[in-house]
Parts: sequence; C-alpha cells; structure tokens
Amino acid sequence: MTNHSEKEETKKPSLNFIEQIIEKEISEGKHDGRVHTRFPPEPNGYLHIGHAKSICLNFGLAQKYNGLCNLRFDDTNPVKEDVEYVDSIQEDIKWLGFDWGDRLYYASDYFDQLYDWAVKLIKEGKAYVDDQSAEEISAQRGTPSKPGDESPYRNRSIEENLDLFARMKAGEFEDGARVLRAKVDMASPNMQLRDPAMYRIKHAHHHRTGDDWCIYPMYDFAHGQSDYIERITNSICTLEFEVHRPLYDWYLDQIIDTEYRPVQTEFARLNITYTVMSKRKLLQLVEAGHVNGWDDPRMPTISGFRRRGYTPESIRNFADRIGVAKRDNVIDVALLEHAVREDLNKKANRVMAVLDPLKVVITNYPEDQYEELHAINNPEDESAGSRIIPFGRELYIERSDFMEDAPKKFFRLAPNREVRLKYAYFIKCNDVIKDEDGNITELHCTYDIDTKSGTGTSTRKVKGTIHWVSIDHALEADVRLYDRLFLTENPDVAEEGKDFKSNMNPDSLSVVKGYVEPYMVNAKAEDKVQFERTGYFCVDKDSTAEKLVFNRTVPLRDSWAKKMNK
Repeated sequence: MTNHSEKEETKKPSLNFIEQIIEKEISEGKHDGRVHTRFPPEPNGYLHIGHAKSICLNFGLAQKYNGLCNLRFDDTNPVKEDVEYVDSIQEDIKWLGFDWGDRLYYASDYFDQLYDWAVKLIKEGKAYVDDQSAEEISAQRGTPSKPGDESPYRNRSIEENLDLFARMKAGEFEDGARVLRAKVDMASPNMQLRDPAMYRIKHAHHHRTGDDWCIYPMYDFAHGQSDYIERITNSICTLEFEVHRPLYDWYLDQIIDTEYRPVQTEFARLNITYTVMSKRKLLQLVEAGHVNGWDDPRMPTISGFRRRGYTPESIRNFADRIGVAKRDNVIDVALLEHAVREDLNKKANRVMAVLDPLKVVITNYPEDQYEELHAINNPEDESAGSRIIPFGRELYIERSDFMEDAPKKFFRLAPNREVRLKYAYFIKCNDVIKDEDGNITELHCTYDIDTKSGTGTSTRKVKGTIHWVSIDHALEADVRLYDRLFLTENPDVAEEGKDFKSNMNPDSLSVVKGYVEPYMVNAKAEDKVQFERTGYFCVDKDSTAEKLVFNRTVPLRDSWAKKMNK
C-alpha cells in the first residue's frame, strides 16, 4: 500500500539537469550552500524571447534555492552600446516579474581590476602584445584539425609587452594597431585556446566610463573574472559558450587565490519557429524600416510582446513548460501563443467589436429608442462583474456573419433565417439592400421581442449567435491585425543569393477601421480584452481619447497552420 508521503513524492516535478547540479552542490556543501546566479546581457539591443528564457532560469533558480541573482551588463564594446538599451533591459526584467535588488553591476565596474590582472599575466609570461592585424591573426589560427602558427611577436620580452600595453592604454596607437593576446596553446584542438585576444584598442566614448579608456577587454577575459569578483556560484550560459568553457577556466586558473571559484554550465538556447533570434538581424529589421522599432508588436522582443498584449505570466509559464534542455531544439511558436491564450482567457474581459462592419436596420424596433442590456465581463472570473451594452435600431455586424446564398450548415445570418444577437434578441433577415454595383450595403431585419436574452418568454431556439455593436454608441477604432513576421519555419535559411529578409511575410500587418462597445471609452495603453468570437487584443500606446488603437495579440485559436496548409 502506498503511503501519503510516497504519493506526495510521485507528484513532485522532476528536476532539470541544472537543478540536479545545484542540489548536488548544496548536498556536498559546495560554495557553503550558496546559490548565486547572474543575468549578463550586452547593452547593444533590446532583449528578445530567448533572453526571457535565460532571465526566468537565472532569477528562477535564485528564488527556488533562496539565493541571489545579479544583473550585470557586459558593457565591454562601447561602439555598439547605448543607455537606451540599458534602460530597456531593466524595464523588461522588471516587467517579467524579477528584481535584482541592489545588485546592479557592469563589467566596466571592474575595468581597473581586469587591467591589473592582464598586467599580471604579462609579468608571468602568459600574455603578449601582437602587432598583427585581425586578418593576419585569423589566418594563423589554423583549423580544428591543423595547429595554428605562432605569432612572430609571441616571444617578446616581458618588459617590451608591459611597455606596449601601457602605451595602448595611454592611447598612443590607432584602433586595430595592436591587441593583447593570452599565451595559451596554438596547437590546442580547441580553437578558443589558440592565443585568444584579451584586449583591443577602441577609441570610442563609453556610456559609463566616458573617455577614460581606449582599450577594452574581450568578453572571454571579462566574463569569468566578473563572475569571480561577484562570487557567482553558477555561471549559466547558452550552448554556444560550451567551447569557451576551457578558456573561462584557464583565465580563472591564472587569477584565483581562493578555494571558491564560479562554475560555468551550458543549456540549450531557445529557438522558435517563424522567428529570428539574432540581435544583429533584429537590428537590421529596425534600421532598414522593415518594422516600426524594437517594440514593434511583430518583433520577438520582450518590449514587442508587451506592446502586443502578451502577459509576463504567459511568458514565464511558457519558459517553464518548455523546460531546460542540454541540446538545441526548435520550439513551435504555437506553444508560446497557446500560453498567451491560456493566460488571457482567465484575465481578459470580453467586449464586442466589429472589424468589417455591415449595417443592420431592425425595422420593427422603435426609432430613437434604446435599451440597456447586461453582459458578463469574463465567464472565467466571477469577480470581473458585468457591464451595460446599449442596444438600438441600427447595428453593425461582421460582414462574414451574413451570406446571401448560404449553404444549409451556415448557422449565421442569411435571407429569411434567424440568428441570435449575443446578449440581445433573435433577428430575421427580410431584405438585402445593395448599391448600384451590386455590393451589399445593409440588411433590413425584424426582431422578436419575446427572445430577449435572459428574460425572453419564447422557447424557440436558433443555432447561431453573432456579435454586434450599436451604431449610435460604438467607438471607432483602428485595429492592427498582426500576423507572423516570417513565412517560413526557419527564416534564417534563405534561397541562394538572398538573406533572411527574403522570408518576410508581406502581410504581417493590416489595419482596419472597426467599432467597439462604449465600455472601452476609458481604455488605456496595455489594457487587454477579448473581442468576442475574434481574438485577444491590447490597447496600443498610440491610442488617444479621440481614436482608440488596438493590436491583435493572438486569435482565439491557432489558424496559422490551417492557413499555411491550404
């Protein structure tokens, strides 16, 4: 017989491989039982959904094990960095629901210490100044199966290297004239260990240190040492840094004089269908005007998702659902969209909106008469309450909800057929009014007063229910119908002679003039609603009191696969 504790044990979720490592370290007393992670973004662009996974992982591990997580900007390349990116990254992390407390750091905080460590390596004969160009150095590196060639400057004297490095720091040389390289092993099968660059010359203004420096450390030289300074226990990186780990450890071996040392562990980065995850490529889209900025709702950036109407809970749930893998894989974007629908279904109030209006005149409803109908705001949340919907003689319905020559299984409005107006009455179409070109301009219908929703006395039933808005009360809105930015599952793969932009979806955005209930009159940016029978929408930051603007977040169901298979 299974006892209660055994049942509880079987319900406990399995640990991912990083959690298994951490729990083993804790059980062995490693790092004195501490768990201290960090999220180290480069401030050279906005964060995307791949970074969101890393944020959730690093901050989530710290929360789970009562540890700490630092935010540290890897600001070692002033040419590509900007305060705008620093601010946006902090905003995105807080929006996702995480907080670094007072542990906001920059690699530039450690420039003096990193320089001193570089001098230490020179004095120990483990680093040297190379006068060759980047192209010459690259040509000498060899291949994975062929050793590299040593630089002709590899055996310079310690005194000469110290002098040249000091002069590099003093600004005597032009950009690219010299680099400081670590003296490791030009025959190593790991290309990262073939005398990697430690410092390069860049006469560029830094957003924090100004013009104090004209030499800047390479990522590999700054990363592990910054972890060490901050006493990070678990340096969690994506898989492309796996080959960098021996160099990470080599640098630490040269500077560490304590028992403590950080440990690097790699996990699979997030790859999603129909999405590019390279900041370089996303920057191309922004700079070439293919999208309207980093926060364009078609972009896979966190700010773009926020503007589109995604919730932080849905992104965190998505990250939890896909888990942490050891090997690269590709996640269907439909899983992300499902997480968004699942969350919004519980939170978003329902409203009626008509995006392709067709006028309906209820000929037997009194002119200049209006009544107030009651509607439930969210059937998934009783606390959301109800709202008042005005009803009158003239309405808008969706044009797709009427068919003049309707098949038998068309259960919406058609000539001489009845349909229910949601929260209101049955109406029957009697006349179809057309213009001189034969286009349908309006429908003349009659209503059955005994079929009022919730209070009607009629026992008759109809199979179809459609949404509507009162013409005299509806608010006009611009509705942006966003679709996927790319047409192919792997946009990075393009035809010969073309790049990833050739896979862009020309119909990723269309704008229609729609009408919504007056309930939305006080809507503000980032308010989220479900347009009944249509999808989830978010009020855009461009919205004003004079003109509402909505972004489509996701349709009510995944229609993309069906559309692409036609």
